[in-house]
Amino acid sequence: MTAVAGSVLALIVLAVLLAPWISPYPPAEQNLALRLAPPSAAHWLGTDNLGRDTLSRILEGGRFSMSVAALATVLTCILGVGIGILSARRRGWVDEFLTRTNDVLLALPEMVVALFIVAALGTGFGPLLLALTVTGWTPFARLARTLAYDVSARGFVDAARVLGCSPRFVIFRHVLPHLAAPILGQATLRFGHLLISVGALSYLGLGVQPPQSDWGSMLAAAQPFADRAPLGILAPGLVIFTVALCVTLLGQRAAHMAAGPLLLPTAADT
Repeated sequence: MTAVAGSVLALIVLAVLLAPWISPYPPAEQNLALRLAPPSAAHWLGTDNLGRDTLSRILEGGRFSMSVAALATVLTCILGVGIGILSARRRGWVDEFLTRTNDVLLALPEMVVALFIVAALGTGFGPLLLALTVTGWTPFARLARTLAYDVSARGFVDAARVLGCSPRFVIFRHVLPHLAAPILGQATLRFGHLLISVGALSYLGLGVQPPQSDWGSMLAAAQPFADRAPLGILAPGLVIFTVALCVTLLGQRAAHMAAGPLLLPTAADT
């Protein structure tokens, strides 16, 4: 199953990266004489309400949707893990403040906060990335804090402190490796969630602006014509689902494989 998921994901990512060279038509090129045309040899997925080639727009839209979701996943992971480890290491009032802040943000609906940030800062790549990063780091922080507390209580960490190892060495040599597998699993789940969030915000008109496309804006534009050109809404929706599913399957498999050697400390740890 993971081999199939990896092959499908690799094919989609490669097609999106090569979009400027393999797209059959310019994504913004209009041909009103062919508006809402069904699939054909000339237009494999048909055309939209302005006669633009659906396949070309999916390939172009993937560059935006996947880039924002991937970068947001990396940034939220780095920020959340850093805050979680800081909270576990400092404890006291620092831990209390960060934990309560985390609880407050977890209680707020992510999409509502993201909508507020994007509406205040404007549309586009930067505001959308910032909104998803601000609202998405909390699960990583909670997970990292819990795991860091557990690892810090183990004997090999105490031994490293007694031997005079610096806090930075302890974190990077002993703590972070034991967080890798669960954090990787969390990251893959968050990527799928963030990809859907990007699509939702773009669907509401807060993503890219015409004539540029992304998968969410394509869903919004195709919805009024779903009965006449169903592929216009099915194709981008299916791509979002497929990418999120493939990344989740691969990430869970990688996390499961990485968890094995991290269950026990190595000889160097002790």
